[in-house]
Amino acid sequence: MAYTPPDAATCARMIAQVRFNDAGLVAAIAQQHDTGEVLMLAWMNAAALEETLRTGRVCYFSRSRQALWRKGETSGQVQTLVDARLDCDRDAVLVLVDQKGVACHTGRRSCFFNAMRPEGLVEISQPLIGADELYKHA
Repeated sequence: MAYTPPDAATCARMIAQVRFNDAGLVAAIAQQHDTGEVLMLAWMNAAALEETLRTGRVCYFSRSRQALWRKGETSGQVQTLVDARLDCDRDAVLVLVDQKGVACHTGRRSCFFNAMRPEGLVEISQPLIGADELYKHA
């Protein structure tokens, strides 16, 4: 399923309806489009959301770097947009993606690998790729 970007005016109208927080950010949940696997949670500002909708390559806002972060720009683990959805309150974005490789900076497919169990936190998946290999492009 190929992503078709909206025209600039439609994109601007949609972004104007997003309820960004006081820092100008909205939570963005990345989900693998064909399996439903939840991959990660990150943040988008208006520029990141606009770039994502315009290009079809998922872009986030890095709070630590205070800059746009194009998923996969240093690791090669790119997220291609399939669909984007706002929740009912318009304060969270769900990006349905086609994830190339792993989504988590720890080398795991998903960032949600710490299960909260009666005995405490349990790691339910192991890294698929080491950090050295993951970030050799950096």
